[in-house]
Formats: sequence, C-alpha cells, structure tokens
Amino acid sequence: MLALIVAVAQNGVIGKDNSLIWHLPNDLQFFKKTTNGHVIIMGRRTFESLPFLLPNREHWVITKSKGFNAPEGVRIFSSPQEAYEAAQSLDMAFVIGGAQIYKEFLPYVDRMYITEVLQEFDGDVSFPTFQKDDFEVTNVVDGVVDEKNTYPHRFVTYDRKGQV
Repeated sequence: MLALIVAVAQNGVIGKDNSLIWHLPNDLQFFKKTTNGHVIIMGRRTFESLPFLLPNREHWVITKSKGFNAPEGVRIFSSPQEAYEAAQSLDMAFVIGGAQIYKEFLPYVDRMYITEVLQEFDGDVSFPTFQKDDFEVTNVVDGVVDEKNTYPHRFVTYDRKGQV
C-alpha cells in the first residue's frame, strides 16, 4: 500500500522556508507511530530539512541532483515513477513531502493521513488540491489541545474509493 502523510493548515499551507510552521507534538508523535518500521519517500529538500535520519525507517530520496551525497542506507531515485515502481513490492510506504512530491504521488496513493491544523498560516508551500470524490473519510480523531499543542487539529484518514 502506498500512503502519504502530511499536516495541512486550513488554508492548505504545509510549510515555509523549507520548515514546519507550527509545533504540534501530537502530530510528531502520530507521524512517528504511523511511519515507524516503514519506507518513507521524500524529495531532496525535505530530506535535507530533517534533523537526522529518522530511526527505524528506510529513507528513499527523489532527486535530479547528480552530485547529491546521501548517507549510507539512504536509497536514491531519479524520478517519482522510479520510486513508485520500487514501492510496489512493499506492504506499506509513506510519501512525506514536499509539495511537488505529494503532487506527483497523489494519483497513486491508496491512503492519506492528513493532520488538519484548524487555523490559517502564512507559508510558501501548499498541499496540492485533490479530488475529494476519489476518497472517503474512514477515520477522524480530534487532537488534544493543551499547553504543548496549542492549535486545534484533527487526524483524518482518507482511503481511495475502491482501493483499500
């Protein structure tokens, strides 16, 4: 199964200056729990924005940069199609960004885990629009707002109709 995982503000924004805009430990924990033990697929800039290799996950990076030097164990692909084809042999893989990678994989994902941050933010990167009619909401969990998670949010699972 191919899934994507993303946190999206109410106005569609997902980032600014190659960084997350909000701090939601609930979302970070959800990301860690959901992707743990699986392949994560990302673009080079998203990979470079990570503070370190994420434990217990295989990192696949898509880049056209010929001189990109990845740490040992990181698998490099020259196109989304190449990564998609390799992912077909896996039980589960997660697309984790950025915006262009989400756009490229959107037609192929079976499931989307979207943390909806119920506030608008100023940013320079947005999640691509998708045909909501192609998906059904199969799970919604409200996130807990507290002193560490100050923005209202919810975790929404979308499954492609007829696929999952």
